[in-house]
Amino acid sequence: MNLLNGKSAIITGASSGIGLASARLMAKNGASVVVAARRQAELDLLVAEILAAGGKAIALAGDVRDEGYARALVELCIDQFGGLNVAFNNAGILGNMGDTPEISLSGWQETIEVNLTGAFLGAKHQIPAMQKSGAGSVIFTSSFVGYTAGMPGMAPYAASKAGLVGLTQSLAAEFGPSGIRINALLPGGTDTPMGQVVACTPETISFVNNLHALKRQATPEEIAQSALYLASDMSSYVTGTAMLVDGGVSINHT
Repeated sequence: MNLLNGKSAIITGASSGIGLASARLMAKNGASVVVAARRQAELDLLVAEILAAGGKAIALAGDVRDEGYARALVELCIDQFGGLNVAFNNAGILGNMGDTPEISLSGWQETIEVNLTGAFLGAKHQIPAMQKSGAGSVIFTSSFVGYTAGMPGMAPYAASKAGLVGLTQSLAAEFGPSGIRINALLPGGTDTPMGQVVACTPETISFVNNLHALKRQATPEEIAQSALYLASDMSSYVTGTAMLVDGGVSINHT
């Protein structure tokens, strides 16, 4: 069953990890995808892969902190695919980690700008395009960090990801009457290049795995399945949620 037949989608952070897996899965389910990230070469490989499998895709590299880039992604999607139905604002960084008194102002600002402001800028330009279609789904990648768990040394990341939940709730209330659903996806530990920065030794991998009730991390493909659900009409009555896809890390105490 192709859950996104006839729909178009923008996916940011698509050069690796959850964004890459989601672009593949959404294209496999019939979506025409605009893939976005900073690395053009990786995006080109992804587009070639999707096209070879019979899907539709186009890439545009850039920085999500740039409002012009957010606008250009929407314009490209409309020009190439006739409109915009789904936006997965997934791009993010771990940012400056460590003891909070030692975190620089520039480190703080970079994390907030990429993770929170970048998502805001995306939605700012995506939502008007969806309003013209009469419906749409906007998804933000948040985290259990800053929502159900406090992690020492991750203040900028936690603040930026918690901010996405507030943004989700406000936008969902504001644009629900337009038929636009806004949701936040909150993964647990996931085996991605970014996740491997934290879980980088046998000891830290074991520690992170054991935080979860399922005693393992997610694959990017498992998180992508939940993004597909939020993108599709299967979640037609779901909006304003902070959707935990976290392997039970939020409830585990064993």
